[in-house]
Amino acid sequence: MERSCLGDCIDEYLLYLATVKGRSSHTVRAYSEDFMHFDGLLERSIDISSVTLVQLRSIVGELSRKNYTVASINRFIAAVRGLFAYCKKNHYIEVDIAKELKTLKRPKLLPRFMTQAEVDTLCSQPDRKPLLWLARDRAIFEMLYSSGCRVSELASLRLSDFTEDFASAVVLGKGSKERYVFFEQDSRVALELYLKERRERFPSSFEGGNSFVPQLLLNQRGGALSAAGIELIVREYSGVKGTNKPMTPHAFRHTFATAMLLNGADIREVQSMLGHSSISATQRYTHITAERLRDVYDQAFPHSGKKD
Repeated sequence: MERSCLGDCIDEYLLYLATVKGRSSHTVRAYSEDFMHFDGLLERSIDISSVTLVQLRSIVGELSRKNYTVASINRFIAAVRGLFAYCKKNHYIEVDIAKELKTLKRPKLLPRFMTQAEVDTLCSQPDRKPLLWLARDRAIFEMLYSSGCRVSELASLRLSDFTEDFASAVVLGKGSKERYVFFEQDSRVALELYLKERRERFPSSFEGGNSFVPQLLLNQRGGALSAAGIELIVREYSGVKGTNKPMTPHAFRHTFATAMLLNGADIREVQSMLGHSSISATQRYTHITAERLRDVYDQAFPHSGKKD
């Protein structure tokens, strides 16, 4: 068996993910960042077959000592497992030691969601405290809540993805799977106001212009607004300058799912709207709705044994 250095195997594996497997640029970049954890502990020039399970576990332990989250550590483990499985398949190694690398147990946390009052307050913040771009930011909040989109899906939405009345759009979710998302009246009104301002501020960003940007959402300079930019906007308005109840874009998604289930939507329908590949991911929200319904029951039911 010819010698195969770790660095070359990593580069080849990342190329394989991007081309043969068709993984998104976000996924490939995340795996590339995960492999950087080798730096300082394993040289890229070493033969990958000389890497030991003890060394891999040592890196996991180092990440834990540096207070990386369980999710981040497990993503690193997944990346390493994928790399070694690829190398075994291509005969770069004889034994896949990474199969013995166990993932960490994740604490079972219920998804963070907002009450209707909290949603209304946060959605109105751009009107009360226009910290960035009022019309755009209001549209972002309304669209996140109305559609249940992931932040990456909202950032990648193009004008051409929408129906003519902006009532729905096609998004590209995880695994490059397309699905329809929907926008109710408040979000459509906010979107139309934003598009009017966008045309006034950046007229050449529309089709036919010399600075055409296909994405729906723009940053303050007229370029495409990134997912990280949307996260920053939500943090600004939900932080100390706004509601002082820190939220993330994903909280809107959780709130959307919870509201749908509480109002009678079938769990399979909610699964489809969220783009979950597994029903178990959607079932997390049934715990929330059960707790909410119990509170409603306790407050509203005329308890027996009450004295007149």
